[in-house]
Amino acid sequence: MSTFTVKRQPPMKTKTFRLPTPLLEQLEKTAQKYGVSTNDFVRQCCVYALGCMESEEFDDPDDNR
Repeated sequence: MSTFTVKRQPPMKTKTFRLPTPLLEQLEKTAQKYGVSTNDFVRQCCVYALGCMESEEFDDPDDNR
């Protein structure tokens, strides 16, 4: 039997964003398809998008190196 390890989440802040209804519906549907929360899916999308930007370097806040 493997040992249960509790992992700490990075500090989080709450922020409100306004998104067009069709985009929000697509985000919710996709998150549900992959079995994750909409919040976590949007966070992952943002990390990915920022990491793909050519003009600025971006450090992944979830990268615990």
